[in-house]
Formats: sequence, C-alpha cells, structure tokens
Amino acid sequence: MSPDSSDRSWSTAVEQLTELGLSEYAARTFVALASLGEGTAREVSDAAAVPRTRVYDAVEELQKRGPVDVQQADPRRFWVVSAETAARQFEQAHTHRVNVLLESLAGLETTPRTEEQRGVWTVSGRDAVTERLVEFVDGADDEIIFMSVEALLTDRVVERLHAATERDVTVRLAGISEPVEAEIRESVTGAEGFDSLWDWSDDPAGRLLLVDRERTLVSVLVPGDGDSPPDPREETAIWGSGETNSLVVVLRAMFTWQLAGDRS
Repeated sequence: MSPDSSDRSWSTAVEQLTELGLSEYAARTFVALASLGEGTAREVSDAAAVPRTRVYDAVEELQKRGPVDVQQADPRRFWVVSAETAARQFEQAHTHRVNVLLESLAGLETTPRTEEQRGVWTVSGRDAVTERLVEFVDGADDEIIFMSVEALLTDRVVERLHAATERDVTVRLAGISEPVEAEIRESVTGAEGFDSLWDWSDDPAGRLLLVDRERTLVSVLVPGDGDSPPDPREETAIWGSGETNSLVVVLRAMFTWQLAGDRS
C-alpha cells in the first residue's frame, strides 16, 4: 500500500493519529503496519515513506502506547494490534487525559465569575456557538426566547429546549419555517410560538437567544470554507450577560415590545 495523497483513508488515519498526539512518523508507521499486519523496518519504510532509521524511533513511541509489539528476530519484525483494539487503547488514553485535566482545573483557585459581563463576547464556529447556546439554555430558570434558521436547528438544541420545558421554563419559538416549526412543537412539548417582526429566513440570519431577560446570543452565517455541508457557510456569534449588559438591554427592549400582547 502506498501513502499516496489521493488515498483518503490513509491521509485521514494519519491526520487523526497526529491529532491524538502521535508524531508524524509514528502515525505513518502505525498506518503502514495496520495495512501490512506485520513487517520489518524496510517493509514499513517502503510502505510509509518513513526513513528506515526513524522507523525504530516510531516503533518505540508506539510501543509505549501499546498498539505495536516487536519480535526480537533478525531482522526485527513489528506487529500491530487490530484496529478495534488500537482504537480502544487510544480512547482510554484520551479519556484518562480528559479526566486528569478536569481534576486539575477543579483544583485551581479561581475567582468566581460574576453574572454581569461588560461589553459583548465573540464565538466562532457552529460547534462552538452551539456549545455556548446549550450552556445558556441549560442555565435558564424562567424563560427562553429562541429564533433560528432551519439549518442551525439541530437535534441537540431541540433536546435541550425540551429539557428546559421539563424544568417548567417557558420556551418561546419563532423564525422557523412552518414544517420545521410543526416538528419542533411536537418535540418541545409546551413550547409557545410567536410571530417574528423579521423575515428570519433571509441571509445571513443564524440564531437568536434570550434567556431570563439577562443573557443573550445572536449569530449570523458568514462565508466559510465548506466544512458545513450542504451549507458552505460558517457561523459566528456575539453574546452578552447581565441585566445592564448593552446587548441584553437592546434585545430585551425589542422583545418586550414585540411580545407586549402576551407579556406584562
């Protein structure tokens, strides 16, 4: 097997292994052995395009992690565990590192965060925006006002909105196409709809969230690099927190006026 750049499986495997902490040579050596089953330094070097002298260093790195064994023959031969076993070993190592990180962060002496945040903060990327939005929804005590375009209304967001209604939080929804609104109303039992003043389907609209009248997030879709198929646009958002935060004050005033018919 040749590590040709057109071989998506090869390049993806190498990329993921380096993301997990392996050096480039170790990642290429592992993928070569996974395709060969076992082999000598020469065979691995030919398959992985790794200098033969560096194969030994790569194997030593892999041995420390567990997925490669060495047969003390002449020449030495290297053997790799199954893909399932290797994935499980990497997963366990990753989980351990995350747990150690959490314990270390929990042990830090930190200054308690205040609820009032001066100015607005920026967050970019759909996954990052969703994480911030879910954090705000999960922290709601009284009311959630949420508007979204269809492309950004994910199952996870629907799930957290439903969980909020289970806590007796009032959830108000708008800006969603009629078919999607009907679907979400079935999933988010008890959610209330309202008519938006804006045509929320127009570009570059994204998501808008107001929680307990004191925390808000507003996002838009901007030209991206195509990593969010079928929509090539990326999401960026600003958020603010606190009763006197400028962004919160503006959004609260807008919605208080818009919902004046059914709010005090």
